[in-house]
Amino acid sequence: MTPDTGPVETTSAAAPADTTPAELEQALAAAAAAAPVFARSEPAVRAGWIRAVADALDAASDELVPIAMRESSLPQARLTGEVARSTGQLRMFADVLEEGSLLEVIIDTADAQAKPVPRPDLRRVLVPLGPVLVFAASNFPFAFSVCGGDTASALAAGCPVIVKAHPGHPELSARTAEVMIEALKTAGAPDGTFGLIAGFDVGVTALKDPRITAAGFTGSVPAGKALHEIAVTRPEPIPFYGELGSLNPVFVTPAAIDARGKDIATGYVGSFTLGVGQFCTKPGLLFLPTGHGLQEQLVEAVGGVAEAPMLNDRIKDGFSSGLDRLEKVDGLRVWSSGAATLLQTTVTELLARRDEILEECFGPVSIVVEYDGVDELKAAVEAFEGNLTATLHAENEDADLARELLPLLTARAGRVLWNGWPTGVAVSWAQHHGGPFPSTVGSIHTSVGVTAARRFQRPVAYQDAPDAVLPDVLKDSNPAGISRRVNGTVTTDEVTR
Repeated sequence: MTPDTGPVETTSAAAPADTTPAELEQALAAAAAAAPVFARSEPAVRAGWIRAVADALDAASDELVPIAMRESSLPQARLTGEVARSTGQLRMFADVLEEGSLLEVIIDTADAQAKPVPRPDLRRVLVPLGPVLVFAASNFPFAFSVCGGDTASALAAGCPVIVKAHPGHPELSARTAEVMIEALKTAGAPDGTFGLIAGFDVGVTALKDPRITAAGFTGSVPAGKALHEIAVTRPEPIPFYGELGSLNPVFVTPAAIDARGKDIATGYVGSFTLGVGQFCTKPGLLFLPTGHGLQEQLVEAVGGVAEAPMLNDRIKDGFSSGLDRLEKVDGLRVWSSGAATLLQTTVTELLARRDEILEECFGPVSIVVEYDGVDELKAAVEAFEGNLTATLHAENEDADLARELLPLLTARAGRVLWNGWPTGVAVSWAQHHGGPFPSTVGSIHTSVGVTAARRFQRPVAYQDAPDAVLPDVLKDSNPAGISRRVNGTVTTDEVTR
């Protein structure tokens, strides 16, 4: 994860001053006032507000991307793609709102003959929690920042959002927020639907405020754990969805080496150096069988990686410090260094120095770990804590081995890949971007994909309520025309009591 979500703010002529106490109070009060109005909005209306934000961001892309380039050192093509990713996921949530699945409406009509006791009329729906605080990340200035996945999913859930801007791109954060606020206002969303604050201490103060009902975070393990502690020890604890650290191990079988070893070596180097190694899904370790014969090709590929700037000086300094630490660990050998660094060790040495070797270093460095036999391969898998991803490169002839390894990988990762690379997270219905601690503090939820909105909702069941007082999505006539599960069957039909 990005290691620089912490108490140090960068200095920039364009950087806004920290939000004042009065400004924070104004933002919190506006969000609290907007919450009931936003929660009552019909799915199609809310979808329209969200699409308006997507359209406005697309229209402002030519202005926003150059600001992001200046503040993050990322290339234009990458950032343009990020804008499209951000607006695409907004439109995806709008579509799902109109279709109805986001609300998970379930209706069980009364049944006087039900056994062992008669069943009342029960109608269940997901409702928004209330104002959500989002801590923006630095490594994706659009997709995981002011209008990233946390913001998009919270808005889709019906929650006003206050974003704590990341100090790595302050001008972009401020301008993106302006575009979003104007779009929401023009579309008719209630004032306070979205707001931006700046300053580390300001973010902590907001997290403690009783009007905030949930928080999303992407950043370092220490910062995430500290904020999580605040969230869960408030007088009224709230859910805190932190994405913290991940090593994303990749395991390769001998059969895969024999079939496509050179392609695996090339793909691995391309993946761990993508974005200067600043992806939360960077493959941090590659496990190869002893005698793999790929050292020369791996070294050559790493040596061909071009120099590129990191996101900011703080991340660069953190990477340099982490790399220096790794290079001093007994049992780790440098195979190649330069724009990217490749280290090598064995499973035996990794197990002997597990805590030192399995500490994330955010940037263009990765470790090749050589294993000798299936038992060492299994021991290597079992050495890991929770991760966002785990990857297995194998062939059809490895089916028996794969059946043994997949449960071990599943226990340690939120996404298990077969013959692929973890960098790149599709925004889709089935995506799960999360995992056991320390990759996240809530392994049952995702921060990417349709079900990301579930983090900011809670279920409510109405029992024997008359049709006239029910929310429209629960009424017999289904005026919104959404998909609902009625007596066990998914349908858009009216309900007959």
